[in-house]
Amino acid sequence: MNIPQELKYTKDHEWVKIDGDIATVGITEFAQGELGDIVYVEVETVDETLEREEVFGTVEAVKTVSDLFAPLSGKIIEFNESLEDEPEKVNNDPFGDGWMVKIQLANPSEVDDLLTAEAYKDIVGN
Repeated sequence: MNIPQELKYTKDHEWVKIDGDIATVGITEFAQGELGDIVYVEVETVDETLEREEVFGTVEAVKTVSDLFAPLSGKIIEFNESLEDEPEKVNNDPFGDGWMVKIQLANPSEVDDLLTAEAYKDIVGN
């Protein structure tokens, strides 16, 4: 299983890439594998400011619907609109073209609370 070292992770199986005060967020390879074929990604929180762990959207797979939780507090500034027509990008490239949102961080110190790749590996038993 691919768990890139340069990313941060949450216990809810989301990955976070930090670039200055912008966090790019998606779900991990483990999460997309557990969900199965993803058929729809819904994010209606663009331009909203959310607290860490608030729901920012949902991902629908053939067998279930799961909430997506903000890993960090801040304003949702962008949704990967290509997922509207090609939600399978989350399955095919979860750490690349399958990213979901970008968040402008309200409290950059929260990044320190995220999991390292090693800590995430322990959670998923890799």
